[in-house]
Amino acid sequence: MGTSTPFNVEILSRIQFAFTIAFHYIYPPLSIGLGVCLVVMEGLYLKTKDKVYEELTRFWVKIFALIFGIGVATGIVMEFEFGTNWATYSRYVGDIFGSALAAEGIFAFALESAFLGILLFGWNKVSPRVHFMATVLVALGSIFSALWIVVANSWQQTPSGYRIEGTGLQARAIVTDFWAMVFNPSSLERYSHVLIGALLAGSFLVLSVSAWYILKKQYLVHAKAAFRIALWIAAVSALAQLFTGHKSAEVVTKYQPAKLAAMEGHFEKIAPADMYLMGWVNAKEQKTTGLKIPGGLSFLVYQDFKAPIPGLNSIKPENRPTAVNFVFQTYHLMVSIGMSLIALTLFSLYLLYRKKLFETRWLMVVFVFSVLLPQIANQVGWYTAEVGRQPWVVYGLLRTSDALSQAVKAEHVLASLILFTFIYVMLFALFLYLLNKKIQHGPDVKDDRAEPSSRMNPVLN
Repeated sequence: MGTSTPFNVEILSRIQFAFTIAFHYIYPPLSIGLGVCLVVMEGLYLKTKDKVYEELTRFWVKIFALIFGIGVATGIVMEFEFGTNWATYSRYVGDIFGSALAAEGIFAFALESAFLGILLFGWNKVSPRVHFMATVLVALGSIFSALWIVVANSWQQTPSGYRIEGTGLQARAIVTDFWAMVFNPSSLERYSHVLIGALLAGSFLVLSVSAWYILKKQYLVHAKAAFRIALWIAAVSALAQLFTGHKSAEVVTKYQPAKLAAMEGHFEKIAPADMYLMGWVNAKEQKTTGLKIPGGLSFLVYQDFKAPIPGLNSIKPENRPTAVNFVFQTYHLMVSIGMSLIALTLFSLYLLYRKKLFETRWLMVVFVFSVLLPQIANQVGWYTAEVGRQPWVVYGLLRTSDALSQAVKAEHVLASLILFTFIYVMLFALFLYLLNKKIQHGPDVKDDRAEPSSRMNPVLN
């Protein structure tokens, strides 16, 4: 398996795939969330005929195109990694993934790509209503695309609608019920959680750029209009994430007790489980210390502070997540960011109601940097889900250590990881450079001196 590197093939392959998919996942949530913002902006233009909304839509469409292009480019790499590093896994789940990814290509990506041209270049070639319909369909395409990807991943978490053919390295999961595979026990709950996270990512990008313009006293009419739109989307999404997160945790409780125990550092075999606000897990001593609510996890799951919950010691050591503290920390970071976003958006809505929002400069500074928060939450949320699932790549069926390609050596994976890192760093630098250019250029407007038209939707005022 290669002895010239300090890591084995499994560790290096996991690091490589985690790095490439984490980098790719910067962009799809942004395109999904920004797509919804575009629909609202252009919809308000059709309703009010206020040119501010048209100019906003034209500006953000350019940024959407940049994000979409980088997202497609970075996503292609993962398709090859399935075959090069994870050949046994690809054979095992090929029928399942083939169905889901084919549906994604036919019903989602094709829809998004087909109407992207009208969205980008159809401003003066089609009617405003046709262009708005293209914007809606592109946004729906990105949303449907996420659905099928999450369905495929959720099947790995909670497999259903399948049978196993063959044995050993030749074993394959075959679809026996397509809709049972699609609506597996975790797909809808996880999809809603992912979708809300994407709405937060996209809306906070708009908030960040708009806050920057407000601080610089540039494009004030457009910045304030965009800020109002994005703030409402962000506030509703942040509150909704509480519900979707709770529903997702209920599924984890039922189907992946080892992951739940790792998320709260719960070791006792069967006992009430505390809920930690922050802390540290010493897996060797099987001890978790920190600020906690005694019995809090039991109450969240069963509405009873004394309800017993299986801990890690109730599960065979070889079937437990090994990186318990990592799962604990990523989960709690995700929750902490989620609660911070709720507080930030609700406080901002209060100031908007008091007509003091845009004069509160320190808050605008916070919003400039807040674009990082949903991205971090989305990333660590996926780390919680995927590392917490270990040692299984398909939960209860296929171990990660058994899913590797047999012909790939550690030095090969290390070399490609170094190369990918270099290329992705360059791509990210290019993305930031082009994004900055578009932001510095700003919306194409003739006059930015007046306040928004009286025809503006009163809900946004």
